[in-house]
Amino acid sequence: MPLYEHVFLARQDVSAQQVEQLVEQYKGLIEGAGGTVGKVENWGLRTLAYRIKKNRKAHYTLMNLDAPHDAVAEMERQMGLSEDVLRFMTFRVDELDDEPSAMMQKRDRDDRRGGRGDRGDRPGGGRPPRRAEGE
Repeated sequence: MPLYEHVFLARQDVSAQQVEQLVEQYKGLIEGAGGTVGKVENWGLRTLAYRIKKNRKAHYTLMNLDAPHDAVAEMERQMGLSEDVLRFMTFRVDELDDEPSAMMQKRDRDDRRGGRGDRGDRPGGGRPPRRAEGE
């Protein structure tokens, strides 16, 4: 069966539990059609680059799928009808990666850094020193 990576964005006013219910609904649809769902990553509530249907933020979710094309097409059809799903995108891939995605690795890296980033230990908070007017 073909392998897919599927990302969808849910509205900002939907709770995390409701996002999990959406994932379970679409997971049941894929498994009912003979496919399997690999890893599911919840990337959390993130700011959008531009407004989508009057939303400034969205819940991002990644799903790895091993499913027939018809099952993925039906899932996309139902997502298009759902008012809770703002956008979705499906990519066909040659192989599925079981390691954390780049988005999850970035979050781990940000958590390890201090609250101010790399410049927090510089005097003046990382700003260049002020110069007198005569210089």
